Amino acid sequence: MIALHTPLTEAQIRSLHVGDEVSLSGIVFTGRDAVHKYLHEGGALPPGVQLRDGVLYHCGPVMLREPDGSWRCAAAGPTTSAREEPYQAEIIRKYGIRAVIGKGGMGARTLAACKECGAVYLHAVGGAAQVLAERVKRVRNVYFLEEFGAPEAIWELEVEDFPAVVTMDAHGKSLHEEIFERSRAELLKRL
Repeated sequence: MIALHTPLTEAQIRSLHVGDEVSLSGIVFTGRDAVHKYLHEGGALPPGVQLRDGVLYHCGPVMLREPDGSWRCAAAGPTTSAREEPYQAEIIRKYGIRAVIGKGGMGARTLAACKECGAVYLHAVGGAAQVLAERVKRVRNVYFLEEFGAPEAIWELEVEDFPAVVTMDAHGKSLHEEIFERSRAELLKRL
C-alpha cells in the first residue's frame, strides 16, 4: 500500500503504476456531471476550490446536516466515470489535477491527458459507499449546493487512508483497456 497525501506532486504520480494500491489522505473535491459540464462550458471554480495538484472524486455523496449546522458524510461511493469522458482530459489539463477517483475507468482521451500532465485514475470500490464514508473525517465545505443540488455539488472532503487502486497511470497504461482487449481476444477465439 502506497501512502499519498494531498497536495500531490507530479513525481509522486509518475512513480505510480497500474495495479498499485494506494491509501489517500488529505483534501478531495467531489465533482459529477453538472460540475464537469459547467467547467467545460467555461464556468469558473468558486474561490476556495483548489484542484491544482489535487484530487477530483466522481461521487455524489449522501450528506446529513448536523444540529450545529455542519455536514456529516453518510455515504461516499464512486459513481461511474465514463460519463465524464467528454470533459475529463480538458479539466485535468486546465486545472492541474493529479488524480481522479471513480469506478469503471475512462477512455483514451483521459488516458492521454494523464500521460501528458502526470495524473492517474484511481479506482474505488463500488458498493462500499458507507465503508468509504468512514474515511471521510470531515466535510470542510460545499460549493454550488443551491445551483446543482446535493449530489452534484462540489463537496470539499478531508479523507484519511482512503483506499483505491491505480487503474490508469501516467505512463499510458490502462488496466481497463488491457482487460477489454483480453476479453475481446478470448471472445474472438470462441466465435
